[in-house]
Amino acid sequence: MEETDLLKKVRRIEIKARGLTRHIFAGEYHSAFKGRGIAFSEVREYQYGDDIRSIDWNVTARFNHPYVKIFEEERELTVMLLIDVSGSGNFGTTVSFKRDVMTEVAAVLSFSAIFNNDKIGVIFFTDKVEKFIPPQKGRKHILRIIRELLGFRSESNRTDLDEPLRFLTNAIKKRCTAFIISDFIAPDFEEALRIASNKHDIAAIKVYDKVETSLPDIGLTKITDSETGAEKWIDTSSGKARETYRKWWEDHVVKIKNVFTKCGVDSAFMSTGEDYVKPLIRLFESR
Repeated sequence: MEETDLLKKVRRIEIKARGLTRHIFAGEYHSAFKGRGIAFSEVREYQYGDDIRSIDWNVTARFNHPYVKIFEEERELTVMLLIDVSGSGNFGTTVSFKRDVMTEVAAVLSFSAIFNNDKIGVIFFTDKVEKFIPPQKGRKHILRIIRELLGFRSESNRTDLDEPLRFLTNAIKKRCTAFIISDFIAPDFEEALRIASNKHDIAAIKVYDKVETSLPDIGLTKITDSETGAEKWIDTSSGKARETYRKWWEDHVVKIKNVFTKCGVDSAFMSTGEDYVKPLIRLFESR
């Protein structure tokens, strides 16, 4: 993509994302994700009725009088976006590729975070961590993220969520809110997700194309795996072949939802051919 075309596309996405954030998502984001953390504020002398578990024993010993720790709700969050940049994102049969939807959703979440004075950071991943952008604030930082989303070229085409989830757990020491934006067509990642969700507040956004839900009846067709490059001929006029694929997709969706539920992860499902605003709002409201 030429630099001028890239800048025009960045600007279009910025205008749309800022508009959605200002008029639709600001309140929902604030109520869904603010106040999730508790931070130490100060110590004061013990008062009747205080919880003895909050006594600061070091200060108490120093002054020979009981003191308690005071905590307050954190007003500033760190938001992390884990964005799938594997080969399967370059697929779409309607108005957008999956990667286009992921980019716009990431932009909306980024502007929502900045609008609420939160820091935003990004982990681009395939079957490894391709790039890490540390959390920062500001419009300039967001525009850098959007430019990276539009122009980033990954070294690998495969998907594996274990690596980015482990990286999130180890690299971000303080509890954060993390959005995983992916098609989640990947090897088992339940254990890594469970560990990460024990430390961080995680939401999953699955992006898919309607053709992925069922094979169309279009005769003998060559299918190419965008992650491995493997090719295979499939007779889509075969009812058995279409039924087998449909069953695989249904099992896949059930399995993914079960993993999210067991790990305590809120989720939203978005199709490339539909407006992503409603499922994103439902995700916020469900919290």
